[in-house]
Amino acid sequence: MKAIIAFVSALVFGIGLIVSGMVNPAKVLGFLDLARPWDPSLALVIGGALAVGSVGLGLAARRPLTLLGDPMRLPGKSGLDAPLIAGSLVFGIGWGLAGICPGPALVLLGTGNSKSVLFVLAMGSGFVLYETLWRLRRPSEAA
Repeated sequence: MKAIIAFVSALVFGIGLIVSGMVNPAKVLGFLDLARPWDPSLALVIGGALAVGSVGLGLAARRPLTLLGDPMRLPGKSGLDAPLIAGSLVFGIGWGLAGICPGPALVLLGTGNSKSVLFVLAMGSGFVLYETLWRLRRPSEAA
């Protein structure tokens, strides 16, 4: 049952990315690049995502269990720190250079788009590099 719900959730998310235009790197870059004619349409997508996510997080915080009966585990940390700022910068730079972020990259990967293949490989390499550096920095906390 959990696998079916995960599949349906991913499918709805992917369709939402396609409908919103988030899988079109040119559209994303039109929003991010203020030097060219600016396309503000993705601001509505971002605003909508923030609104839905905020409501969902607020409702989830009131529940001890998920709808599937698992314990509700929400992020507990709320402050800014160096890893969060560094990660945000790396994410933003990658998004600005490629016009692709992780979710749309996986959707585009299904199309065989060569740019998305390179992006997903780079993203995976970044995950491995981060984990390696984190384990080297804090071996007792990495386990």
